[in-house]
Amino acid sequence: MIQLFNVTKSYEREQCALTDITLQIDKGEFVYLTGPSGAGKSTLLKLICCAERPSRGQILMDGRNITQLGDRAIPYLRRNLGIVFQDFKLLTRRTVFENVSFPLEVQGRRRMEVSKKVYQVLKQVGLEHRLSHYPLQLSGGEQQRVAVARALVVDPLVLLADEPTGNLDPDVTLDIMELFKGANARGTTIVMATHDRGLIWQYPRRVLTLEAGRLSGDQQP
Repeated sequence: MIQLFNVTKSYEREQCALTDITLQIDKGEFVYLTGPSGAGKSTLLKLICCAERPSRGQILMDGRNITQLGDRAIPYLRRNLGIVFQDFKLLTRRTVFENVSFPLEVQGRRRMEVSKKVYQVLKQVGLEHRLSHYPLQLSGGEQQRVAVARALVVDPLVLLADEPTGNLDPDVTLDIMELFKGANARGTTIVMATHDRGLIWQYPRRVLTLEAGRLSGDQQP
């Protein structure tokens, strides 16, 4: 499903964020990406969703070389991705409902189908009572749950999550992990960056470890 071949990402006047990364994530896998701050976890996720381009190397998704995609093709790629970034990237002038419904509208889904699906996923993350609120009216944890709902609403082929439980209390964290577990059981490939070793212990999956931009570990549960 996801293959990286000798991928390096460097920035001007800085050391390499990633160096010579080669790995494969199979369809339907649930993989943790861990390592200290600055190890390159967020950069790797951004490369997979084409938010950034590698300096060297190739990235294939479902056999397609996404490093060669033109700018116009990237939005079509992302229609099959669910993405949860640390800074949420919610649209502040749109309500919770409108934020979560946006990916479905891009796909051209019918209005009744959109409404039903959005309400369902907001109920799953415990925010159905907030659907008319705007992001800035929500707590950080609530905003994070909206971002998770938006990622899951399209039943993505691939879900990329960067510390998706970082600002959540333990009970909500477990609820979110159960949602991810359910999505994975339905066939979604999940790559989740996390510092939470307790979470990895409670939900054991394959663990990829990055240190100083290099892949230092690949551990099966």
